[in-house]
Amino acid sequence: MINGIINLQKEAGMTSHDAVFKLRKILHEKKIGHGGTLDPDVTGVLPIAVGKATRVIEFMTEAGKVYDGQVTLGYATTTEDASGEIIDKTPVRPGLTAEDIDVAMASFVGEITQIPPMFSAVKVKGKKLYEYARAGEFVERPKRQVVIKSFVRTSCLERDGELVRFSFRVICSKGTYVRTLAVDLGQRLGLASHMSQLQRTASAGLELSKALTLKEIEEMVRRDDWSFLLPIEVGLADLPRVSLSEEEVAHIRHGRFISLPNQETVLAAFYQDKAAAILEKRDGLYKPRKVLLS
Repeated sequence: MINGIINLQKEAGMTSHDAVFKLRKILHEKKIGHGGTLDPDVTGVLPIAVGKATRVIEFMTEAGKVYDGQVTLGYATTTEDASGEIIDKTPVRPGLTAEDIDVAMASFVGEITQIPPMFSAVKVKGKKLYEYARAGEFVERPKRQVVIKSFVRTSCLERDGELVRFSFRVICSKGTYVRTLAVDLGQRLGLASHMSQLQRTASAGLELSKALTLKEIEEMVRRDDWSFLLPIEVGLADLPRVSLSEEEVAHIRHGRFISLPNQETVLAAFYQDKAAAILEKRDGLYKPRKVLLS
């Protein structure tokens, strides 16, 4: 069995599921999953877990993410991104300044409430929102709390007639809809808007500069070069870490509780620099949630 983490550079035009499907064919391995969905139009880092590494995929999904993108002020779309149909137009006033935009962006930093877009995979009453949207049906969408750690403009304003575009970078928690953030930013400025470009540049400790495309991975497999497979420990990079003694590892192997001088709810436990277990605190003691040692 093949085991490890892959830092995949997802290209535009494919879903995250498509990427997993193609990797199954390239690697001849069925046990593959991804850590954090990317919309088809969004490119960038898609963490992939193979074999035993799928046991830590939920912790990769929980990790924070970094995106670089572009907002267009002046019109809104059905999908909140460039692929949708125009549903509203508001000419950008000549007096709008970069400072106005920066102040509005800064107001989103912290914990905020988002309403997922109708064209999204969030389920309501057993159906995905985009299924309702394609059928022309509107349903009440559940609100969600997300955390924006940073939301900053990274370019000058580009004026194009009655439109204004600018680039941005956002560091955010799991579950954040960046296109919704772009729409909400426009509303705060009194303008229709949408997200016109997006690329995920980091996720679960993996960076775009080191990501590989499907074509590159396929070529490496053809050469019998498996160096693209990263150790399972990479998938635990965002969890607080603790080192265990040989005696503590023996208890963990048997599913017993252990006492550790730590206040974290969930810990990545290591033994001799190898991932040993995911520990969860219960009633003051730590119990193995997942044992990772063979």
